[in-house]
Amino acid sequence: MRWISEKAKIGQGVLLGENVIIKEDVVIEDEVQIGNNVVIYPGCFIGHHTQIGDNTIIGKQPSPAPTSTVKIKGQFPPTQIAPYCIIGTSAIIYAGTTIGERTMIADLASVRENCHIGDFVIVGRGVVIDNDVKIGNYVKLQSLAYICALTTIEDYVFIAPCVVTTNDNFMGRTEERFKHKGGAYIEYGARVGANAILLPNVRIGREAFVAAGSIVTKDVPPYKLVMGVPAREKREVPPEEWVENQAEFKKFQK
Repeated sequence: MRWISEKAKIGQGVLLGENVIIKEDVVIEDEVQIGNNVVIYPGCFIGHHTQIGDNTIIGKQPSPAPTSTVKIKGQFPPTQIAPYCIIGTSAIIYAGTTIGERTMIADLASVRENCHIGDFVIVGRGVVIDNDVKIGNYVKLQSLAYICALTTIEDYVFIAPCVVTTNDNFMGRTEERFKHKGGAYIEYGARVGANAILLPNVRIGREAFVAAGSIVTKDVPPYKLVMGVPAREKREVPPEEWVENQAEFKKFQK
């Protein structure tokens, strides 16, 4: 069985699985493929040739716990997904979020409200992206990374598996924390190795390299490699590793 609102607009060549629910004012463009048990909430936009896996939820409004410091007034606008995206099985994408062209949100990923994700982005299996996150183009977030609220990630950044970002040095205590709360700012082409931890408000410079297992407690200058606990500068990042000198980069610039 399926339930499709009479107010939804479904394009040509759309394939719908079983038990799909499409609510009012949803727009689904041509040649979209939607798996089984998918729920698409009111007003969402799904661009042409996008694929959505089984058990996925698109456009869910957030419902914070009574003790949460996240306060929501009113509803967020519907989710917008650009053409040629791939949304994996059991992913959840909340309302107020926009996703650019040819981006992949893999199985079991969660993208919270009010996020912007650019074009040609890979969000790996089980990645969690909290609210109010900005992600540029050609970013790669590998499996099980945690991107906390208020984080900004510029173009061509690489985040390895199990990286953790943080935004509250007070861990939920004192009113003072609200003055300092903020996620990392990761500049163009930076790379962060597996299991690294970024403390609140640190800035990772352009083309910087954070070694696996490091704990970053202060800003990392552009083009520097840091490692350790706490992370310290070790050397320059060589030009042959810069984004602009990669064959993949040159291919996409044509």
